[in-house]
Order: sequence, then structure tokens, then C-alpha cells
Amino acid sequence: MNIPLIKMDGISKSFGAVRALHHAGLSIGRGEVLGLVGDNAAGKSTLMKILSGACRLDSGTIEVDGAVTIFQDPHDARAAGIEMIYQDYALVPELTVTQNIFLGREAVGAWPFPRVLQRRRMDEQAKVLFTGLGLRVPSVTSPVRHLSGGQQQAVAIARAIGFDAKLVIMDEPTANLGAPAIAKVRETIGRLKEKGVAVILISHRLEDVFSVGDRFVVMKHGRVVATRDVGDTDSDDIVKMIVSGVDPRCPPAAAE
Repeated sequence: MNIPLIKMDGISKSFGAVRALHHAGLSIGRGEVLGLVGDNAAGKSTLMKILSGACRLDSGTIEVDGAVTIFQDPHDARAAGIEMIYQDYALVPELTVTQNIFLGREAVGAWPFPRVLQRRRMDEQAKVLFTGLGLRVPSVTSPVRHLSGGQQQAVAIARAIGFDAKLVIMDEPTANLGAPAIAKVRETIGRLKEKGVAVILISHRLEDVFSVGDRFVVMKHGRVVATRDVGDTDSDDIVKMIVSGVDPRCPPAAAE
């Protein structure tokens, strides 16, 4: 029996009187690409913020490689190999490509110069990282504010996987991108898959998941209502479940 890379089970979360998640859960294996879909109040982002350590769960469990894990903050999630790329990329425009990639994880010199930044070394590591991913930016010394949306997406991806990531969560990775940039993002996801890196796509573009994904997880009102293999469904099937919140193959769960 293969142990999933990540397993979330019975995850519940409330914000005051609002119940955002109701015993939600999912699992994903190494090198698997999972599309997390649903309407704007489905609970997708809350579930992923819990997985990335940005939000604390109220109840439920998270397992990483079969071991129950508690994330106190994003640093804990990163230490477990989980990275999240937000829709706005969360980059610092005034800093260079290299500085954004190594922000908070800068390479410094050894004794007797432990506080000296190794700028050339970081630049070279950034170049190697982009080459390995098949991504391009004009220069790793360019300020991020000078880059296009697709190039900024490339920087965010490089930053996420540059430190032994096992799982990358992408929040609407192709939103506001043109066709060439969308194709590049999908190609990059394929490369991550080949390297054994798992990817969760939060996306309203079902074609992204059909193009590079393995499974859909459909959410509605804070619950996971269905799971489908990409080859065992179509857009109409997924849209109907997003709208209705019902899996026609299974009877609805009893109300709490």
C-alpha cells in the first residue's frame, strides 16, 4: 500500500460564527497533480492555507509521509517541503529576481565572514534553478517590477521549489496571463511532475487541470463533495458538481 505524500482528514475551521470548512479532506501522492475546484466560497483557499501553515485548523489531522504533523506557521510547512504560490505571487517589486528567490534564506559566508552575503553564489544558483525548470527571465539581477506577469510567475515558481519542495500549491496560476504564459506554466507543472514534485492547482480554468492534472477534488460550502480522475470525467460533469454540490455517483451525506 502506497502512503500518500499528504493526507488531510476531517479538517474543520470556523471564523467566528462562519464555518469555513466541514470535515474536509484530500490526499495527494508524489508527482501527482491535483485540481482543487469550486466556487468562490467553497473553502479551497482556507483548506490550502491550513496545509501551508498560514492558518490553524480547529480539528482534523494532517499527515506528511504517513506521520501526523502540526503546522504552527508557514515555516513549519516549508520545513516539511510544502510551498504555496499565491495569486499575487507575493514578490517584492523593488528586489531583484535572485533577492526574491532567496528572501529569508540568504546564503552567507563562513567564518570569519559569517554575515557577508554571497551575492554571486546566489545569482549562479538562481540561474541553475531557472535552467533546470526550463524557465526564463531577462536577468536574475533585474528588479521584479520590470518583469511581465508570466516572468513574475516564473520567479514565484522558482522560489517555491528552490529548496527541496515536495508539494507546491498554486493559487490560480494562469489567471491574468496570456496564452504563451499559460502554456509555459502548464509546461512547468509537467516538469515538476517529472521531478516527483506534487502540485495542487486551485483554479477556475478547468482546462488547466485537464491539460496537466491527474485528479479533480470538488468543494462546495466547505465540504469535499467529489473526487474524479481526469480521464473519468469532463467539464460538464465538473461544472454540475461545482454548482450543485452533489456527486451524482454517491448519495448526499447526512446533514450535521
